[in-house]
Amino acid sequence: MHAFCIFILTQGKPMRLTQWTDYTLRVLMYCAATQGREQPVTITEIAEQHGISRSHLTKIVQELSARGLLETMRGRGGGMRLLMAPQEINLGALVRTTETDFDMVECFNGETNLCRLDGRCHLKGVLHQATAAYLAVLDGLTLADLVPPRGAAFPPSRKIRWVPGLPQPA
Repeated sequence: MHAFCIFILTQGKPMRLTQWTDYTLRVLMYCAATQGREQPVTITEIAEQHGISRSHLTKIVQELSARGLLETMRGRGGGMRLLMAPQEINLGALVRTTETDFDMVECFNGETNLCRLDGRCHLKGVLHQATAAYLAVLDGLTLADLVPPRGAAFPPSRKIRWVPGLPQPA
């Protein structure tokens, strides 16, 4: 089950987060959900919870560490922890660093655009607005908005339940 999904329909295909971004969010959400736990989170633990390749997660964790989002510790008792508070990790900024292409249609890219309708239709403007709205929603959220603090439950009004892939609240 995907922990976080956003789709914008265009030309019969959804614009969606890449697997890299999806897994990045899962790693960060898992680490946020285990904050305060004595032992750090391990790549193996997340890989097993989500059925993801350990080697793929290792690359993601290395990048998150290089970006200053995760502290990693090697050896026995090693693992990873968030270096920033979940409320300091903005989802819009994170997605912009992990996604490489927001060109929803050919005419978004001036270098490769061969569309004969460019400049004479309104699709480009509408899709720019949709992309801006998509990113605006993410800009208004932090990692803390996706995962309750350890030991806390979501307020009943949020109607969000624990989902597989994250540690159960204590």
